[in-house]
Amino acid sequence: MKLMKYFIFLLLLNTALYADRGSIPFEPDVRIFEPTQRAMIAWNGTEEILLLSTDMNASDSTGVLEVLPLPSEPAVKKGDIEVFGKATKLINEKIREQHLLMHKRNGGKERSSQVAGEITFHEKIGAHDISVAHVLDKDSFIKWVENYLDSAGVKNPVIPEGLKKVVEEYLEEKFSWFVFDVVSLDKELKTNDAIQYRFKTEHLFYPVKIMSTEEGYTSMEFLILTPELLRNFPGIPLDKINLQHQPITITSDELRNLNEEMSELLGHKEEMKLRIWEIEGLISSFTKDLIAM
Repeated sequence: MKLMKYFIFLLLLNTALYADRGSIPFEPDVRIFEPTQRAMIAWNGTEEILLLSTDMNASDSTGVLEVLPLPSEPAVKKGDIEVFGKATKLINEKIREQHLLMHKRNGGKERSSQVAGEITFHEKIGAHDISVAHVLDKDSFIKWVENYLDSAGVKNPVIPEGLKKVVEEYLEEKFSWFVFDVVSLDKELKTNDAIQYRFKTEHLFYPVKIMSTEEGYTSMEFLILTPELLRNFPGIPLDKINLQHQPITITSDELRNLNEEMSELLGHKEEMKLRIWEIEGLISSFTKDLIAM
């Protein structure tokens, strides 16, 4: 299938999740909660920038190892958490402008919108202790996790069988890069530092299947920016993605104000279309990742 060179900007907001991204608590009986997840993604057809932050807490004090599969080796650095607030403010302003314009055009009557290995990186970034691992088989993955948990003082570390199976599926799909992110949690909800990942990929990618071994219901909201509508959805099907409003227009200057590196990656395109997607359902039902091109 010929790759369509779409430039993407994506923001994921207010995701009600229970133990997303393949979580392994140091204390096996402790439950991990992620009521909010935020992600911004820029994709230029061959490379992606993923800016990610989560709100997390636990049923008791524990360390937790989170696993993020990626299609290629990422460059990792601290991100700007204020970008999420700036992006939210921008889209709210644009929606208000659009509603006012529609109101005038319709003579005051608004029309409802139609829903159409090896460790290659290790660094502490704020509360995160991040390692990037090149994993070639399931046994290597299990050995690395067990060794890490053992070195952290965890007695008899347990890796959920469901997570082992999902990791094996990623390896069969030629995913060999995994980000291991360790944070300390307690009962109080806290917002983690934003982390930015930049990596090569032939399609817009966000890992969802990695959380399919967990329980609960999720409702995910995405802000999507492209010069044209996306046409191919080989992962989560299009009929599972709800369009929340008609697309609005964002300029290159407005994107540059949000994130200069993303603006550079996207080639300073003008008149890009921004809209909100929503995906919801039982976490166990997400057997495919978010993939678009």
